[in-house]
Amino acid sequence: MFRHQGKNRTLNHNLKIASLLSFIAGMVNVAGFLAVQRLTTNVTGHFAFFVDEIFKLNFWLGLVYFLYIFFFFLGSFVSSLLIEVISRKNNHHAYTIPVLIECLILLYIALQGPKLVMKSADTIAFGLLFAMGLQNSLVTTISGASVRTTHLTGLFTDLGIEISQLFFYKERGQRSKLISSIKLRFTIISFFFIGGITGGILYSKMKLHTLLVAAILLIIGVIYDSVKFRLIKIRRRIKTN
Repeated sequence: MFRHQGKNRTLNHNLKIASLLSFIAGMVNVAGFLAVQRLTTNVTGHFAFFVDEIFKLNFWLGLVYFLYIFFFFLGSFVSSLLIEVISRKNNHHAYTIPVLIECLILLYIALQGPKLVMKSADTIAFGLLFAMGLQNSLVTTISGASVRTTHLTGLFTDLGIEISQLFFYKERGQRSKLISSIKLRFTIISFFFIGGITGGILYSKMKLHTLLVAAILLIIGVIYDSVKFRLIKIRRRIKTN
């Protein structure tokens, strides 16, 4: 799920990582919004508010919206940088480090959330935007840009295009590839939606501790991926011997 890259990736690999990370993104988006009334999984709306505040000469608020955009960008940059640096030394662990950093951020905000809401709600928004930037960059790199888990506008655009192409693509190979892509888009959208509902339900009971659940799911995903990879290596050794 996290280890396979490029030609080694299958639709099944992309479906697994898409379902896990989209579910988590949905949870984070709803929990973050309910806690601090900020969107934390994309920057399109923040850019519009940034421009609006600048035109109103509210430069301080404009700076805050700019920082929302910047922290999402920074998360993406850090994730890509870490992957490039670590992959040159140990390719098997390059993608787990950004995931673990995301886990730590979610755990910190979950545990310190009540204090942060009182002192600085923007700190929570900055942290979650950074975490979602990390995640989006990670999954985009792993999947070769086939999967993005934090922004639905592009997904619905691609989905609309691909469904319309079903009326025209009749060759078996083209149609099979198109159906696989549509299935992937539906998976991302569905799990983001389910994650959002789950996040809303949990937030009503747990408040920002909801992010603990998201962090635990990430950790389970990393452990599952590591155990499965080791089992595959053992099977291959047995076969060769």
